[in-house]
Amino acid sequence: MAAEPLKTLFYPFEAEALPLPRKDARVLFLGAEPGFRLPVGFDAALHLVQGFRPHFRALQASGYTVTPRVEGSGFDMALVLAGRHRGLNELRIAEALERVAPGGLIAVAGGKDDGIDSLRKRINALAPLEGHLPKHHGVAFWFRRAGTEAAATLRAGNPNLVVEGGFRTAPGMFSFDRVDAGSKLLVANLPGDLKGNIADFCAGWGYLAAEILQHSRSLTALDLYEADFEALEAARLNVHGAVEPRFFWIDLLTEPVERRYDAIVMNPPFHSGRAAEPGIGAGIIRTASKALKPGGRLFMVANRQLPYEQVLSADFASHAEIARDGMFKVFSARR
Repeated sequence: MAAEPLKTLFYPFEAEALPLPRKDARVLFLGAEPGFRLPVGFDAALHLVQGFRPHFRALQASGYTVTPRVEGSGFDMALVLAGRHRGLNELRIAEALERVAPGGLIAVAGGKDDGIDSLRKRINALAPLEGHLPKHHGVAFWFRRAGTEAAATLRAGNPNLVVEGGFRTAPGMFSFDRVDAGSKLLVANLPGDLKGNIADFCAGWGYLAAEILQHSRSLTALDLYEADFEALEAARLNVHGAVEPRFFWIDLLTEPVERRYDAIVMNPPFHSGRAAEPGIGAGIIRTASKALKPGGRLFMVANRQLPYEQVLSADFASHAEIARDGMFKVFSARR
């Protein structure tokens, strides 16, 4: 979670460099993450936008109004939490410019290690800033909506993409500019006899599922599970075939999988921010084991250094490494 940048975002209000919004103001918060603390007197209604399912659920559980996409317009103010993805940051700022009322304030903050100074300079060239403040290893800056040109420029610089194979993606998604090499290795080593009910865990924008639909002729169902709302929406465009796929926006670590499968394929994430957290992949392996029918098979790819063999041994009757290259290894396991 972005604990320090969240503090940075609200610091200008605490330092009285920015006035607190009116109590009846409508404040849009793009990229909102759990754990923020509002300054004393910040009583305006917040409309949070967060498409990452674990953060969405945590914010919702805290009592906030939160949606995976922006709803509404004419906001009095927008807050933007910037992260590591330049394109996504710029698209969020474009969204803020489009959604606030003319003259509305837009405040942005992010960590210095995530390139916030470069973002501040780019935005200043498009919409002159009113001010900025460094704090908590980050920088906050703010400006006002003066027209539509800046938003149009930011959107033009970050278009939706069509990558190898005709897959549609957008900035901010995992491997948005290319097909991931690990997923390619997994596809190359999938058996040709996949049949029955199949699931793609951590489906992203749909590459694995699309390949399975193209090459497996005995499917009865194909379900995609993904925590990134926008990636799953892209998958709806990318995955189609003789079997009508189903799509589930879900946190596989905390939400139950109701259906049972003959096989599951996956390329699970293993990062939280910059830190490697193999526990994420291990947790999803356990979820996959529970979601498989007796005798069901798991096929997964992982970075070579990740220690998933122990959890595979504990949760499956058998497992084997079936392929390896300079960066990745592919496992097959049977429930």
